[in-house]
Amino acid sequence: MGKTADLTTVQKMTIDTLKKEGKTQKVIAKEVGCSQSSVSKHINREAKGRKRCGRKECTSKRDKRALERIVKQNRFKNVGEIHKEWTVAGVSASRSTTHRRMQDMGFSCRIPRVKPLLNKRQRQKRLAWAQDKKDWTAAEWSKVMFSDESKFCISFGNQGPRVWRKTGEAQNRRCLKSSVKFPQSVMVWGAMSSAAVGPLCFLRSRVNAAVYQEVLEHFMLPAADQLYGGDDFIFQHDLAPAHSAKSTSTWFKDHGIPLLDWPANSPDLNPIENLWGIVKRKMRDARPNNAEELKATIKATWALITPEECNRLVDTMPHRIAAAIQAKGAATK
Repeated sequence: MGKTADLTTVQKMTIDTLKKEGKTQKVIAKEVGCSQSSVSKHINREAKGRKRCGRKECTSKRDKRALERIVKQNRFKNVGEIHKEWTVAGVSASRSTTHRRMQDMGFSCRIPRVKPLLNKRQRQKRLAWAQDKKDWTAAEWSKVMFSDESKFCISFGNQGPRVWRKTGEAQNRRCLKSSVKFPQSVMVWGAMSSAAVGPLCFLRSRVNAAVYQEVLEHFMLPAADQLYGGDDFIFQHDLAPAHSAKSTSTWFKDHGIPLLDWPANSPDLNPIENLWGIVKRKMRDARPNNAEELKATIKATWALITPEECNRLVDTMPHRIAAAIQAKGAATK
């Protein structure tokens, strides 16, 4: 280690301390673990008040503040658009300099999260629901069969525009985007418990009450036998029109199946949403050419879901509920 620039901050502080104690440069170098010339250069530099050489920044603090305002006005602009707007404001800087200054401020280009919009009444109901379920044990949650529909698209790579945000700003409303619907896709119904997943159902038409009850009859009941045998269970589904229809409620009463009360617009509370995400991530490298190949890929990937993955997801329910309470009923992700 023969250069002053190679000295760490701790070594420099140790040198300064030992110098004040009257130690010689030879002794200091031995204790610090560097060359005597490095000690000498550091001491002389500090004595003369010299700073490290280097090219002076072409942007001022005022310019940086202007850049941060531009980024925060619209988080979805690309670097070229931000650079153009910054130069119009009178700043002379290259596109790469613009990108570096944004990174220095802590901005990173990320895929924005999608967050459901909740009104005041929905937040209040979510909060009341979470407070009612906060003392549920893992054994109680293991009796719940979670269900949901999900859309799978052939074009997995189309993730939409990216957003500029800092650490901790993932939930900032200005950094969120709405869902994007793709034309080439299939809709899937599935169910899970803490023990395993049930059979999948590919939906061929728009899901109304009659179609949904056929799904329940031919897929949900077999799933219940598979996951619970003859034991009691509670069925969970969201408040989609087909789910909350009077005829559907009558169907559940006729079959003696209890329903878990569920707050509106709350996919963040449902662990099967995360399971869909796991399946889609595992399919990321798949390139199906048509709907039939897509269905086959979904089935094969769904079959690879392990009981451990299901159990781990259901075990997160107490944490989801605690997060909803802490957020006063607002969406947590």
